[in-house]
Formats: sequence, C-alpha cells, structure tokens
Amino acid sequence: MIGKLKKESQLNMFKILLSQLVNEGHELCILSSTIDWEGLERDLKPYYSENGRPAIPVRKMVGMVFLKRMFNLSDENTVARWIENPYWQFFTGEQYFQTSQPFDPSEFVHFRNRMGAQGMETIFGYTVKIHDGANMEKEVQIDSTVQPKNITFPTDAKLAKRIIDKCINISKSEGVSIRRSYKREVKQLMKDQYNSKHPRRAKKGRKAIKRLKTICGRLLRELRRKLPADKLEAEYEQELSMYEQVLSQTRYSKNKIYSLHEPQTACIAKGKAHKRYEFGSKVTIVKGGKTGVILGVHTTKGNPHDSKLLQPTIDQLEKVMQNIDGMLPQVAITDRGYRGVQEVKGVQILIPKKGKKNQSKYEKQKARKRFRARAGIEPIIGHIKHDHRMIRNFLKGEVGDVTNAIAACMGFNLKKKLNQIASYLFFKFVELPFMILHEYLQKEVKVSCRYNGLFKGRLSNTSCNRPRGGRTVI
Repeated sequence: MIGKLKKESQLNMFKILLSQLVNEGHELCILSSTIDWEGLERDLKPYYSENGRPAIPVRKMVGMVFLKRMFNLSDENTVARWIENPYWQFFTGEQYFQTSQPFDPSEFVHFRNRMGAQGMETIFGYTVKIHDGANMEKEVQIDSTVQPKNITFPTDAKLAKRIIDKCINISKSEGVSIRRSYKREVKQLMKDQYNSKHPRRAKKGRKAIKRLKTICGRLLRELRRKLPADKLEAEYEQELSMYEQVLSQTRYSKNKIYSLHEPQTACIAKGKAHKRYEFGSKVTIVKGGKTGVILGVHTTKGNPHDSKLLQPTIDQLEKVMQNIDGMLPQVAITDRGYRGVQEVKGVQILIPKKGKKNQSKYEKQKARKRFRARAGIEPIIGHIKHDHRMIRNFLKGEVGDVTNAIAACMGFNLKKKLNQIASYLFFKFVELPFMILHEYLQKEVKVSCRYNGLFKGRLSNTSCNRPRGGRTVI
C-alpha cells in the first residue's frame, strides 16, 4: 500500500517545527518547492500494492534518493546525515524536526527493485521538468560512455580460483564428499602464477594456470556425478554450465564471461594509455544544447557499435518527453563513432565531416562552432561519473546497470538546478548590493587603491583607472 506523509493540523508543543528552524529562502527549500511531489506520487501509485502495510511515503523515499545522488553518498551515509540536517528533513516533507532515522538503509534496495527501469525513468522525467525550456529543446548532443561494474580485473587464474571455491561450497552445502579439496595446492599455484608476464616467471605461470583449470574440470565432473539428478537439474545446472563455459573460453571467443557474479559484464576498449579496457555496460547520454540538462539516458548490454544505439536512445528520449509534455528535438549532434545513420524518427543526425566545395565561409564557421559545442558533453559525463556515483556501479544485474545510470543523471539535473538557485541567491543578496555601492562610488567618491581589492574580486567587468596623481577612481 502506498504511504503518505501525515500532516498534523494541531501543533505539538513538545516538537520543533521545521518551518521555524530553517531558512525557507535556502536553495534546498526552494528546490523542494519546484518539484511536483503530488504528480510524482500519482505516477508511482501503480508500483505499489493496494493491500498490506503502508509503505514509506513517496515524497520521503524519492527525496532521499534525490539527496543521495546529489551529494554522492552511500545508502547508510544518506540515512545518517538526514538525522542531523534539518534542511534535508524539510526537503523530504517532514513537518517537525526528527531525532531518529527515517528507515533502514536496506529500504533503498527494496525501492530500487520495486521501481525497476520503468519507474526510475518516470522519476527521471520530473528532474528534467524542473528546468525551464528543457522539454522544448530543438538541438541535442549525444555521446556514449562506459559505466564500470564493481568487479576485479578478470584473469584466467582468478576465475579458476573462484570456480574451485564455488564447487567446494556446493559440495559442503549439499553434503557431497569430494575426493580432494586441493586447498594447499591451489594456494601455491596462485603464488606461482603471480607476475607471470615476467620472462623468468612466464613458464612457471603458464603451468600454474593450466593446472588450476585441470583442477576446476575435475571438481565440476565430480559434482555432476555425485549430485542427485533432480537437485542438479533444478538448482545447479545453469551455474555449472557457466563454469564450464568460463573454462572453455579462449582469447578469441565471443560472448566471454568476465565475472561469475556479474556474467552480463562486457569488455569495452577505452583506447587510453592508462586504461586500455573497461568492464561494465555502455551508456548513451542525451544533453540539451541550450539548457545543458540531461534529457535521456540509455543503457545497453554488451558492446554494440554506437550507430546501433541511436534508435533505442531516441525511443527512450521520446518516452521521457511524453511524460513531461515535451517534444522530440529536430537535430542531434554526435561524433564520428555514430556514422552510418542520418535520421531517426524525424531527428536529423549530424556528424563532423569535410565541408563541401560550394560551402561558404560563414556556413563552415557555423558548422565548426556547432560541432565544437558538442565537446561540452564530455566534462558533463565526467561530472556524472565522479560526482553522482557512476564511476563504479555497485548495483546488481542488468536492472542495476539501468537504475544506476538513470539515478546518476537524476543527481546531475538536480544539482544543476540547485546551483542555479544558489547563484541567483548570491547575486540577489551579495553581488547586487556591491554593484549598487560600486555605481555610487563611481559617481560620488574617489577612493584609494586599498579599496580596489575589496571590490575587484566580487564585481564582474570592473576597471581600475589609475590617473597620474597616484589616486584610483573606481
């Protein structure tokens, strides 16, 4: 059952009202008033059951997700900081100051599982809606990046060691006695294969890896012989088949498995000297040309060519625009990696290329300026990764890949709006009085150079004229 915040009509004299404790002109308070919480609750109602115990209120739960992504915090730290921050409590719809945690951090996991990819897309639409003009962008910029998964760098030896450990755990849990556990030998073999790229250790390392794979094959065959047929078919067939695939794959195999607990992880070449490969999922991001807001984000499994991602990305962008009463853009600017596609659903795809001979100088400059502006999406991807938890994805499975990417873009959009509000407030209460004082001094008073430092750092477009007399006029 969907939960709702309780608003007490009668004041409680033993509790502190948040409206009396916080400054309602603070940027977080203003941001909370720009979000359509009632519409969000109405759109998320289908994801809740009509029976049972009431869930945590939508405003509180979604507000906590927003705060977590805006300030780059873990589930536990978000709950801990909420208790000590009255502005966060006001943002999530509380009426009185609370001194206990709102819910257990595991509720974040349940909420993400409840929403899934579709529910998170609905919430994402509301973070786009708060930006004026974002739903009517005529020109967008598209680029793809990798969302790394939380896995270790895969090697044959590591995967073989994991398979051995898994097989021994299965035998213990099912009460199957195996002839040998290979515990001491495996420990020594892992030492032998260490730094096997060194010329002096290469032969020993190759022999160790080969022996580890032999042990894996023995344990897998023994489990298949000794496990009951019904148990093997019902519970362990898929798992053991995956282990066998890992052992049989070579350097040139397709659809390789790089992690046993995240088998959908793909290897994507980065092409940089410091990091040649990344292991995760491919994410395509759509940025508004004028507003700079993230309008769409699409996550795909594997490593398809960028041109294959344009159709699903525009489809996802269309869904978001429909939810916020917007329209598809007319032009999408991409890099040369998207070559091969010229139009998708009426959206013209522009790729940098050589100008035509009959093209005028003005047209060339205009095209150059447009494609240079596309590079502005690169630092935004960097902010999404480092400031909003997409640098390493800790959420499990394919749904976790989609959820984490959407939530990171939600955090970017909200932080952008928060910074806009903060800069407006700074201009209104700090910059503007200084500008008024500056105009007054310019007309009436001549002041010495020591006052120049007071205003120079705070005023834009100020000039310091130095007459011959040694005095400075601001």
